[in-house]
Amino acid sequence: MTDESDFIKSLLNQKEKAFKKLLDLYQKRLYWHIRKMVITHENANDVLQNTFLRIYKSLPGFKQNSSLNTWMFRIAYNESLRFLEQEKKKRHSSIDDLSKTYMNHLVADTFFEGDVAQLKLQSVLASLPDKDRQIFQMKYYDNLKFHELADILHINQSTLKTSYYRTVKLIEKNIENVELFKETEV
Repeated sequence: MTDESDFIKSLLNQKEKAFKKLLDLYQKRLYWHIRKMVITHENANDVLQNTFLRIYKSLPGFKQNSSLNTWMFRIAYNESLRFLEQEKKKRHSSIDDLSKTYMNHLVADTFFEGDVAQLKLQSVLASLPDKDRQIFQMKYYDNLKFHELADILHINQSTLKTSYYRTVKLIEKNIENVELFKETEV
């Protein structure tokens, strides 16, 4: 993909062929971006499907004010937030209860390949305010630059940096004290 604007033109003119290439290039990255927010494999697949549907339908209106990558991450982020909000309403529970439930599912998830340290990190992340957790995950796991995060989240770069580094210190301070949830809790 040497020239992004040419690729975008091919997406608009040869939708099926170019969209297949788009899926090949971004499906895995967007899946993991979403998975970090919604936790389970099944939910991540559902949100990913909704994300690509929205991308496909929204392509004609893409103004290219940001990179295609940033635009798609913003859509994935917003779809994940929509999903989490719907889950919260369905369950009539707080985000803390939802985080605890998701952590229990993560421990039991056959697709989760992490070790105890990863579970502890996820537990600390689940205890953070939503925005701090999302900033950390996008910077740490997705390797997004602060200017890309600013475009996705519509937040000032200085604020993002402050939040990210404060979260890193909080994680370092709390990770050793984490007691993992048991599958029977909730």
